[in-house]
Amino acid sequence: MTQEIEIEFKNLVTQDEFSQLISHFRIKDEDFTSQDNHYFDTPDYLLKDNQSALRIRHKSGTYTLTLKTPLKEDLLETNQQLSKQEADSLLSGCVFPEGEVKNVLHSMNISTQSLQYFGTLTTSRAEINYKEGLLVFDRSSYLQRQDCELEYEVKERQSGEKIFRSLLEQLNIPLRKTDNKIKRFYTEKLKQD
Repeated sequence: MTQEIEIEFKNLVTQDEFSQLISHFRIKDEDFTSQDNHYFDTPDYLLKDNQSALRIRHKSGTYTLTLKTPLKEDLLETNQQLSKQEADSLLSGCVFPEGEVKNVLHSMNISTQSLQYFGTLTTSRAEINYKEGLLVFDRSSYLQRQDCELEYEVKERQSGEKIFRSLLEQLNIPLRKTDNKIKRFYTEKLKQD
């Protein structure tokens, strides 16, 4: 189990802007890897109502259970590695694995027995080091929807935001209010319910 503070800036981009970014940074098709984010919540969206999110990320044969909870302007991620069997069990609604994630959920008064699998968001992702952080190029598909996004993950908020905004200005990409992936997923899911 690990906990870390997530500081990131994100901006939805059009397909043309995404192509421009890929070209500008010389990203090749083989630089992209695929990952699946399987999302969970209670039937009455208790996690969402607490500005929190729970997912299993399947990437390169590994499974990571992550609970994101608010921490001032950022998010606190509680991560726990799962075996394939534990991930499959959770996805099929059986047993929630013991560990720190379960403990944090209980401290939030959320019963792990009430959690349900809500769906999967698949992302094709490329990453490069850029100045003081990690620049992430994401193409995501979920619930019959697709979008493209640029993220910048940093350790320090103020300088990271300045670098990110400067990059967008340099490439003539407008700054757009961008919800994180789970919020975009929920928005789409609620439209379908």
